[in-house]
Amino acid sequence: MVLGVGVDIIEVPRVREAWLRFGARFMERILRPPEIEYCSRQADPGPFLAARFSAKEAISKAFGTGIGAKLGWQDIEILRLPSGQPTVVLHGIGLVLLAERGGRLVHVSLSHTAAYASAVAVLES
Repeated sequence: MVLGVGVDIIEVPRVREAWLRFGARFMERILRPPEIEYCSRQADPGPFLAARFSAKEAISKAFGTGIGAKLGWQDIEILRLPSGQPTVVLHGIGLVLLAERGGRLVHVSLSHTAAYASAVAVLES
């Protein structure tokens, strides 16, 4: 059963500008170390950073909390399976919220171009 759905879209240049302005501090606030490593390996990290930013926003919307006091950036991790499919790993409060809502899985789909990144998240029981 679907418990929540979230969607988000963001402009890649907006995320790229924040990354260029604040550097590692921005990445460390938004991403967990494996995500930073993955994005940093890309020729242009901008779209990959934006896609993960968008995914975390979409997931927070699926939970009905948004990013803030009830769910933080570091509570959500976006990794890739060997097939390339994105997968969600929850940490800390993310795991607590999943259990409180009777959730079992969080699905996520990412997309990006040079201009935009988007994500859709589904919270499933």
